[in-house]
Amino acid sequence: MASHSLALGYHGCDIRVAQRIISLKEQFKPSQNAWDWLGHGVYFWEDSPERAERWAREESGRRGSKIKNPAVVGAVIDLGNWLNLADAEDLKQVRAAHIAYLRICEETIATVARNRGSELRARYLDCAVMEMLHQLREQEGEPPFDTIRGFFMEGQELYMGAGFRELDHIQICVRSPRQIIGCFWPCP
Repeated sequence: MASHSLALGYHGCDIRVAQRIISLKEQFKPSQNAWDWLGHGVYFWEDSPERAERWAREESGRRGSKIKNPAVVGAVIDLGNWLNLADAEDLKQVRAAHIAYLRICEETIATVARNRGSELRARYLDCAVMEMLHQLREQEGEPPFDTIRGFFMEGQELYMGAGFRELDHIQICVRSPRQIIGCFWPCP
């Protein structure tokens, strides 16, 4: 979806990284994990500094984490040419990428990646499909997506039978660093 919509995103990280980003000494480093559910890029929680802070605190408790002192950096993001995972037409592209991914795995006798439950660090298939989508667009001469925006259901039901969960959120994956217009410290 071609657009020039602005969004506020919040990125959890270590305080030293946050200070270097805010002071323009460093740029955000894109994540390139095999489980990144929106594919590779810089991840932000849209409109939720609290959720970014919670993630950074939880991450700091993981063994081997680079986050020792959790912090949050706010960013103004121009979504640019974005993939909207709440749009039926855009989701057709994701479905087509999945079909292409399965075909390539079959042709090359590669193991098909699988998501593992609902854990955030286990979205291997989603990452493979998103990366396939970007490859397909490049092969077809289509402009790359600058950002991807998706709604995710996460956590426990808010109440018995609810369609809402305690950690539902909108996440933005920024693939093109030029879409980050500016950064700021969120208000406490």
